[in-house]
Amino acid sequence: MIDSEGYRLNVGIILCNDEGRVFWARRAGMRSWQFPQGGIKFNESPDEAMYRELYEEVGLQIRQVQLIGRTREWLHYELPERYIRKNSQPLCIGQKQLWYILRMADKESQIRLDCAEKPEFDAWCWVDFWHPLNDVVYFKREVYRKAMLELGSHLTSDKVPVSPMGFLSLRRKA
Repeated sequence: MIDSEGYRLNVGIILCNDEGRVFWARRAGMRSWQFPQGGIKFNESPDEAMYRELYEEVGLQIRQVQLIGRTREWLHYELPERYIRKNSQPLCIGQKQLWYILRMADKESQIRLDCAEKPEFDAWCWVDFWHPLNDVVYFKREVYRKAMLELGSHLTSDKVPVSPMGFLSLRRKA
């Protein structure tokens, strides 16, 4: 579904394990990595879309995860000009996403990347929470930062600040 402003309605999923590491997946046949995400279908709620995408892309069902939180508002990113399909109607200029954070409540051996007719991913690993900010494609970084900053607070105590700026500044000095 594409809204009246040209944004495709979408959900993003941050799946974490008990150590606070996050699921990071490589797009099939590519070198790019990302969180699971996918479009919301007509007459489908964002929650329904999230669980459908979780199963299609990661092979997990609702009973295998714990919902921790969701962003309060839609987060937007625009596609670079070269990725906009000018001949498609309606024209899609970017994504409008609600982000979810889930905790893995089952064994990681239950993760499967082959539950969709055309698998989205061909490899995955657990990474440190802020790792995706430096690794995701550049035009998604700001949405990732906003989603991770808002949702990461669910994983930490008040004594552990959730700040991507601290992480990024340490990476630059190295």
